Amino acid sequence: MPVACARPITLTAAERTKLKKAAFGHKSPHRDRVRAQIVLLAARPLPNARIAKRAGVHEDTVRRWRGRFAEHGMPGLADHKRTGRPPRFTPLQLAQVKALACQLPAETGTPLSRWSCPELAREVIGRGILPFISASSIRRILAGDALKPWQHRSWIFTRDPAFRDRAAPVLDLYARTYQGAALGQDEYVVSADEKTSIQARCRCHPTLAPGQARAMRVNHDYHRGGALAYLAAYDIHQAKVFGRCEQTTGIVPFTNLVTQVMTQEPYASAKRVFWIVDNGSSHRGQASIERMTKAYPNAVLVHTPVHASWLNQIEIFFSVVQRKVVAPNDFTNLDQVENRLTAFEHRYNATAQPFQWKFTTTDLDDLLARIERHTPDQHHQSSVAPAE
Repeated sequence: MPVACARPITLTAAERTKLKKAAFGHKSPHRDRVRAQIVLLAARPLPNARIAKRAGVHEDTVRRWRGRFAEHGMPGLADHKRTGRPPRFTPLQLAQVKALACQLPAETGTPLSRWSCPELAREVIGRGILPFISASSIRRILAGDALKPWQHRSWIFTRDPAFRDRAAPVLDLYARTYQGAALGQDEYVVSADEKTSIQARCRCHPTLAPGQARAMRVNHDYHRGGALAYLAAYDIHQAKVFGRCEQTTGIVPFTNLVTQVMTQEPYASAKRVFWIVDNGSSHRGQASIERMTKAYPNAVLVHTPVHASWLNQIEIFFSVVQRKVVAPNDFTNLDQVENRLTAFEHRYNATAQPFQWKFTTTDLDDLLARIERHTPDQHHQSSVAPAE
């Protein structure tokens, strides 16, 4: 019986380059490496027996990939599509598992605060949805729709009935407008607040600097060295911070901050200086507005809505202070805390740029419309109740 001749192989320059990259590349899968070597040796040309010996495979393997390349070229070296193992779960069962994960455990009578994959697997089996399923299978099913019922985020309803009316002037001031008119060159917008209870924690052992493959190490045990409050005012358009440390917060410390800013130029001779503050006890209500106007007639106090400190840009600066100055807290005494805060303030002002605030009144209207669509009636009634 005659023996079939080996299929002749002729390579183009591009094919030879791709095959060499696959045959000798450090990251090439083993199967691709072997197939590329077979084709390169067949193009020399070499008989199948010698190729099998040099590639360390059976002669039938050489014959298969040599023939497939001769017929289909480079695409012939890829694996055929396979159907894979039949699915173990029906689409209905998958939908039931995902629907269960989207329910609160309390709604199903389960004494849990949130689902985990093992608890979901136990519940699925208990309900008879599936006779058996593992926690890892639950995780793969939920991953298809990015469901993570073991995670949670907190949020809060807006309680201020005039939320839009209070928030809009703040956003307009960020855009340098007030009551429909553009601000002049001699008008400024200042965002102010207090960062309370910055502690001086003296660690029982010195903090170790980071090293190769080692993070900074901060001892867990510490001695309390007291606490102070950091009050700051931020000119949002000039990107300049005015800060001071006080023993506590209150009307007097906040008044000291206002005096520190309003007695400096250009604020002392400005036409108007808008102060954006939240509803903290030291600057809350009409009394605080009258108090500031009496002390500085060119100062205008603007309050954010209740539970809307995120509208106050000074909170962004305080987050920078928390990350870069306070944490990890390792200070020997309050003087060191105050010196560090003061030095950072000078460092920040040297290179500061205004925050890129992009949330506008249009975005606010869209947000309130979405809340209105998704808020149940009973929650909505509580959300517009007068603030205490």
